[in-house]
Amino acid sequence: MKGRTLLMIPGPIEFEPAVLQALGAPTTSHVSPDFIETFGRAIERMREIWCAPSGQPFVLAGSGTLAMDTVGANLIEPGDRALVLSTGVFGDRFEDLLSRYGADVTVLRFPLGDTVDFEQVDRAVAASGYKLITGTHVDTSTGVRIDAERFGALGREHDVLTVLDGVCSVAGEEIRQDGWGLDVVLTASQKAIGVPPGLALVVAGPRAIDAFRARRSPTANYYADWEKWLPIMRAYEERRPSYFGTPAVNLVAALDVSLGQILTEGIDRRFERHRRLGLACRAAIRALGLTQVPTSDDHAASTLTAPKYPEGVVGTDLLPRIREAGAILAGGLHPEIRSEYFRIGHMGATNFGDLLATVGAIEAGLQACGHGFEAGCGVAAAQSILFG
Repeated sequence: MKGRTLLMIPGPIEFEPAVLQALGAPTTSHVSPDFIETFGRAIERMREIWCAPSGQPFVLAGSGTLAMDTVGANLIEPGDRALVLSTGVFGDRFEDLLSRYGADVTVLRFPLGDTVDFEQVDRAVAASGYKLITGTHVDTSTGVRIDAERFGALGREHDVLTVLDGVCSVAGEEIRQDGWGLDVVLTASQKAIGVPPGLALVVAGPRAIDAFRARRSPTANYYADWEKWLPIMRAYEERRPSYFGTPAVNLVAALDVSLGQILTEGIDRRFERHRRLGLACRAAIRALGLTQVPTSDDHAASTLTAPKYPEGVVGTDLLPRIREAGAILAGGLHPEIRSEYFRIGHMGATNFGDLLATVGAIEAGLQACGHGFEAGCGVAAAQSILFG
């Protein structure tokens, strides 16, 4: 027996052995020539994966919340107007965050399970002078995806900065930052990027950098201040040593390995693999007689699935049984429906076999909880998508 179960939550995820090997290698100096080369290459690779040749990457030791925090710290000044588009918990988080930096925040919350109504957003932006709009590409609490391309186009049309929270989407869902006119795209290391938790990853486009440069007041956050980190990122990319705060040396080494693997796979092939994983997981869930939090397949994420428990089954019974059958899944997160659904992550290193094993474990758990279905129907439905 291998003595472990598949980690199929929406982050942290399963990691490739080479990534873990880099993480466990002897720690080197943050100004050693080898590390400078590694860090510089990782920065360059981020531009390729974000499809952002004009962007400025930032790699900071911290979580996805720190990546979000850099937006408020560097792009908001007291009195600035900001619009938050919320499809779940992580959209809502931006309201509190931006308010801390003095923004006058308006929130458009969309019905639970629905995606962003861009006609409504267009009217709201046209009627008010917003400096910045935030959108969550895939909200981890609901599995709802928004149209990131349309989001970027709306910002350009109204000359408003667009900030895309891509924590649960970058390197899984299709994103073309420069081509879609997205001013900031941020993520964290532990999801589709495929590196253990600990890195906040941000790519800021030229308009975002220009807006930062035009600030009238100093950045209110010392650690997140782009003024401190821009010379560091540029020095490493130019293969020169530099220092502001000690980088997470082993995590950066692991990041470089994972980004290299992503580029070897090919970004378009990677988008397609994730799309098929999402389609297959949702097909399996439907075959098992379960509904989902997203109200339409058209805006359901490729990186995670959010099924609702069938009638008569509760999470405290089902999830432990799924774990016994070989897969660790996550419970609900959205406070309004926390006890009504669970979440399956399928991103990063997840392969077709991992998903089929997970669906099999879900079948075993449902069967043990007394939910009726035709044995093997979920696996068969997933296989028809993956291998059809």
